[in-house]
Amino acid sequence: MPLHSVETVADQSLLGLWRLTESAEQLWPLLPQPAHYQQHLPPGRDAARAQQWLGGRVLAHQLLAEFSFAPSVVLLNDANGRPFFPEQPELAVSLSHSGEWVAALLSTRGRVGTDVELVRSKAQQLAPRFLSETEQADAGDDVVKHSLYWSAKETLYKLHSRRALVFKEHIQLDPFGLREAGVLTGHLLTENFRSQHQIHYQRLSSSYVLTYTLDASPLL
Repeated sequence: MPLHSVETVADQSLLGLWRLTESAEQLWPLLPQPAHYQQHLPPGRDAARAQQWLGGRVLAHQLLAEFSFAPSVVLLNDANGRPFFPEQPELAVSLSHSGEWVAALLSTRGRVGTDVELVRSKAQQLAPRFLSETEQADAGDDVVKHSLYWSAKETLYKLHSRRALVFKEHIQLDPFGLREAGVLTGHLLTENFRSQHQIHYQRLSSSYVLTYTLDASPLL
């Protein structure tokens, strides 16, 4: 598979990126237990979505090999949709896919979150639903900043894996200057919990953005 990169982003934490070109038929043989994944492939997915779903799991297994864990373990999703390897409970996993890109972040040092997004006007159109007034003012008319705001909030949502989180209210980001790569400051704000996080971002191309974050807190 055309693996784009594998990067050590922190101690015992790997970020993998790959441009998806294989069909679903070509991806199945790359999985250690294809029968397991055939049973867990979400129903109703078209060919492109099935291809992305499979690509994420193939990439996760490639990163798993870097940790010297048994390659035959399988990936599942918990009740909140977060992927995990049952046989390796100390290993945090986050997956994302959009268009031609697939991202995977694995770590033995706490929780993780990652998200890759196609830069498009949809994020700008939906901004009143997921951005605060301060965030909307900072994003202005910049479609890339809107997509980065959305991606960063998705990343924090995956990190905390709580379905009740409301992006506009509970996940907020400090204003930032747009560069090719940088770090955003995000906040989780609920009635009984407050936390601050550093979210790394990069522009994969003119059409895609990537965000990821790591947290040393133990897995839940």
